[in-house]
Amino acid sequence: MRGRVAPRPLDEVADAAGRVFVEKGYRGAGISDVAGRLGLSHGALYTYVRSKEALLHLVLLRAVEPGSLDELPLPVAGADPERIVALARTWADTHATLPVLAAACRRRTMPVADELVAVVDELYGFVERNRLLLALVERCAADLPELATLHFVERRRELVGRLATYLRRRIRSGHLRPVPDVDAAARFVVETVAWFAWHRLEDPDSAMLGDDAARTTVRDLVPAAFLLPGGAA
Repeated sequence: MRGRVAPRPLDEVADAAGRVFVEKGYRGAGISDVAGRLGLSHGALYTYVRSKEALLHLVLLRAVEPGSLDELPLPVAGADPERIVALARTWADTHATLPVLAAACRRRTMPVADELVAVVDELYGFVERNRLLLALVERCAADLPELATLHFVERRRELVGRLATYLRRRIRSGHLRPVPDVDAAARFVVETVAWFAWHRLEDPDSAMLGDDAARTTVRDLVPAAFLLPGGAA
């Protein structure tokens, strides 16, 4: 690592900062909060990063290019909002591809009941694996308009649109039952998956719902909401 050698690895600093941003949001989080999480003084953290902007940059850089942290000179400089959004977009382009859904939108290669389960499984797995970073982006988006545009306008709307396209094609072909509004149905799937795979962990009244129970329940009930009586070929 170039520059001053820090007593704590930068990945630990990034992880601590990520947890604080998720808890407090970007505006509410402070350098002292992250320092306290690491057991450092407020001033000591400035030997790692120059600012709160640098902390968010570091968190996203760890998600996108984890090996690059070893090459950063200390203290890590901040980044403008465009760079922050570019890192978040790069991560999404790499991790949020959902190839099963993409293939299902092109053509059907399996019985529709199996296909729909596979689509729901893929979406659930993506949210479950990445819920901490998704929580970070969603929490900080409230204070960073550029990040909000990426997360809510570009990515979530695009996902709901792709899922609606899939459902609409299967309904038109007679493989899934008609629903009152396809776009609302697609949003129902996304929000149901998001709550059980992620947001339930933020609900103090949902501690009794374990990962396996949540996953298998969604896997069973969401496809059943769209399948025709007796199943479909």
